[in-house]
Amino acid sequence: MDSAYEAVELAAKNGKIKKGTNEVTKAIEKGKAKLVVIAKDISPPEITMHLPLLSKEKGIECVEVDSKEELGAAAGLPVGTAAIAVLDLPGGMPKQAKSKPKKEVEAPKEEAKPEAPKEAPKEEAKPEAPKEESKTEEPKGE
Repeated sequence: MDSAYEAVELAAKNGKIKKGTNEVTKAIEKGKAKLVVIAKDISPPEITMHLPLLSKEKGIECVEVDSKEELGAAAGLPVGTAAIAVLDLPGGMPKQAKSKPKKEVEAPKEEAKPEAPKEAPKEEAKPEAPKEESKTEEPKGE
C-alpha cells in the first residue's frame, strides 16, 4: 500500500482529516492541513486543479494517488473522494509519508495564452441634452 494511503488511514483512525475538495481547500487556506492527498482519476480534473498550487503557496506537502475509491476507503468512507487533508496525527507524520512520496504533485503550469490585441479606448458618446421646445407664452385673456 502506498505511503500516502497509510498516512490517510492513520490520520482517519487517530487524528483528524478533512474530506472532499471544498473542505480540503478551506483547511489549506486556514493553514491547518499538514498533508494533502489528491486522487488522479477525478473527472473533470479542474475540480482539484487548484489544490497543488494552493498547497505550494502555503508550504503544505501535496501528493497524488491513483484512485479516488482507494483514497475514500483509506479515509474510512464508503465512497471515493477527490481529496483528503490530514490535519493532525498524534506523534506526527509517519516517516514514509514525510520521505519522498510515490509522486509529488506539482502545480499546473499556466499555458501562455495569446493576448487579444488591445483596442484604443473608445470615446463614449455623450448623451445629448434633451432639446427644450421653445414655448411662446400666449397672452392670457382678461
